Amino acid sequence: MECKLYACIEVDISPARAYNFPMSNQRVKTNDMAFIALGAVVIIVCSWISIPTVVPFTLQTFAIFFLLCLLGGKRATFSIVIYILLGAAGVPVFSGFKGGFGVLLGPTGGYVVGFVLMGLLYILCEKLLGGRMKKLSAAMPVMLAGLLICYAFGTAWFLFVYTGEAGRVGLLTALSWCVFPFIVPDLVKMVLAAVIAGRIRKQVPQL
Repeated sequence: MECKLYACIEVDISPARAYNFPMSNQRVKTNDMAFIALGAVVIIVCSWISIPTVVPFTLQTFAIFFLLCLLGGKRATFSIVIYILLGAAGVPVFSGFKGGFGVLLGPTGGYVVGFVLMGLLYILCEKLLGGRMKKLSAAMPVMLAGLLICYAFGTAWFLFVYTGEAGRVGLLTALSWCVFPFIVPDLVKMVLAAVIAGRIRKQVPQL
């Protein structure tokens, strides 16, 4: 009788059951870490492609738009933060192969920090709109609003730092240096990034 009783008992000693930790969740977390790291690499490479001006022309904004559409707000924002931390630590990841905390404190540093604000806005809208953010009709206005926030924060920081270093400069002058030349290129990059990311998402279900 005792042998029959033990024979009926099923024992599951798999690691996932023993630690109450679903293996699928572990794979998701591993994928997220990989995508976040790759996202930071994408931003770095796009930052190195630049044309020197007062505020360098780069593909940074393309990378930000692309990652927001491809990875979603949370993972894209982590990629942005990693990129900024690497640059602050001295790794030459910023435009012109520059690195160091001084770059962030410089006149154009506000635009780099503004990328984080873009990511946070995207996260907020994802929570409010849910799955609708995967559609271009919802994502594009949010990215445009994020870009305007980035412009505003970056220009305010530029005025503060530039005034302290070189003297007072008017708002219109700062905008003509830092914003007006970038509006059309950034809009083009936004559309291209959204279209490319949308096609990739269809091919890579893990995203």
